[in-house]
Amino acid sequence: MKILITGACGFIGYHLSKKLLLNKKYKIFGIDNFDNYYSVKLKKKRLTNLKKIKNFSFTKIDIKNIKLLDNYFNKKKFDIIFHLAAQAGVRYSIKNPKKYVDNNILGFFNLLEASKKNKVKKIFYASSSSVYGDSNSFPLKEDQLLRAKNLYSLSKEFNENLSAVYSKFNNLNLIGLRFFTAYGEWGRPDMMMMKYILAKKTKSKFYLYNYGNHSRDFTYIDDLTSILKKMIFVKYKKKHDIFNICSSKPIRITNVLKLIDKYLNNKVIIKKVSLQQADVLKTFGSNSKIIKLTKFKKFTPLNVGIKNFCNWAKEFYKI
Repeated sequence: MKILITGACGFIGYHLSKKLLLNKKYKIFGIDNFDNYYSVKLKKKRLTNLKKIKNFSFTKIDIKNIKLLDNYFNKKKFDIIFHLAAQAGVRYSIKNPKKYVDNNILGFFNLLEASKKNKVKKIFYASSSSVYGDSNSFPLKEDQLLRAKNLYSLSKEFNENLSAVYSKFNNLNLIGLRFFTAYGEWGRPDMMMMKYILAKKTKSKFYLYNYGNHSRDFTYIDDLTSILKKMIFVKYKKKHDIFNICSSKPIRITNVLKLIDKYLNNKVIIKKVSLQQADVLKTFGSNSKIIKLTKFKKFTPLNVGIKNFCNWAKEFYKI
C-alpha cells in the first residue's frame, strides 16, 4: 500500500510516518517544503530519523506548486493520503494572513485536484479543534455549530466545507481530523508546553496568557497516531465525515506547568498577561465518535505523557 504523508517533517507527520513504517507492507512517501515558521533544523533532524527506515521515501515539494504536485501524484499513484501540511499557529494568523490562504486553502485545493485526477482511494486531512471557537456547550461534538474566530481556524473550516463539496461531486472519500492540542516528543517550539520547557533551558521569561485561565484538551502524540493508524482500514458510511481526535480530559494550563515543573527542575520567571484576541478560552472535545469507530480507549494519562516529553527534552535540548 502506498501512503502519502504531506508535512512529513512536521510534528504529527513525523510521528505518523514512524508509526506506519513499523508495518513493512506500507510504502510511506513524505513531502514537505521546510517552511521556516519554526526551526527548519528541527524538521531536518526529524527527516534524518525517517530516512534511516528503508520503506520511506522523501521528496521536497511545496503543495502550492500545482504542476509539481500533479506530476508527483501521476508518477507515484497513491492509495491513501494523510494531508498534514499546513501553516500552523493561531496568533501568527493575525500577523501574516496571506500564508494561511496560500498554504491552507489554495494548497489544499491543489491536493484535492491532484487526488481527483489520480483517483486516490481515501484522503485524511487535518482540521482543528479551533473551528469550534468559544463555546458554552461541552464536550464539543462534531455536529455542533462552528464559530471560527481567527484566520487559522477559518481556513480549517473552509477546508471542511470544500471537502464536503468535493466528495459529493468528485467521488472522493475524505475524512476530516479535528485535532485537539497534540503534545509530546519532537514537539513544535511554538506550542505552549515546548515554550515553557525551552524557557527553562534559556532561563527566560514565559508569558502566561489570560493569566493562566485557559483550559485545553491535550492529546498525547502516540495516542493520536495510533488512532490514525486504526482509521486506515475502517469502513466509512459517508464519503465525507469528520472526527474529533482528543482525550476528552481538559486541564487548566497552570496545572500542566506544575507537571512540567515536577519533571524539569529549572526555574522559570512567569509573566502573566491578558487574553490574546485570537485565542480560544477552552477546548474540551467529545471522543465518543472516534472511540466507536476505532475502539481505541487507552489514552495516555497526562502525567505519563508529560514525563515522557520532559525526558526527551532533557536529552535533546540538554536541559
